[in-house]
Amino acid sequence: MTELGPVAWPPAPIRTERLVLRESEARDRAAFIELFASPEVCTYLGGPRPRDELERAVPEVPGRRPGVFVIELDGAVIGTVTLDRRDAERPGHLRPDAGEVELGYLFLPEAWGRGYASEACAAALDWFADAFPGELVVLCTQTANDRSMRLAAKLGFTEVERFEEFGAEQWFGVWSSVTPSG
Repeated sequence: MTELGPVAWPPAPIRTERLVLRESEARDRAAFIELFASPEVCTYLGGPRPRDELERAVPEVPGRRPGVFVIELDGAVIGTVTLDRRDAERPGHLRPDAGEVELGYLFLPEAWGRGYASEACAAALDWFADAFPGELVVLCTQTANDRSMRLAAKLGFTEVERFEEFGAEQWFGVWSSVTPSG
């Protein structure tokens, strides 16, 4: 993955009605490990990684790079939202040269079902639309992931195509800041 490009990073923390989106700090390491070790979180991402492997692999300050937002609720990390360039080797692109920005998100199971993902992703997309006017954002999720399919629709992503990847049907959609995001 490459960086987003010339943009001031990190932005000032983004505050929504209930959440804060901010740059990663050393104190977030345990939450990153919890996200990637969670069987529930990683159900549609190839399964959880072993905790001992994550303890060795996750850096002291995880996810500290442009496009990675840590999501905080009342001072506790509940997830992450990322805006990264989509790997050109993967299927699902809008342009022949690839390089589209892809929205990703992971939330701890205890944060599910309360609208936090929608609130955080909408705030990240609003930030992106201001920082990169007119640039499209893509999203890819397994069609079996009902929660992500509903979130994509709620955020205003429209289907471009479906394809097989990682042994499952994938839904690939696009979002544009020039159309209402709902």
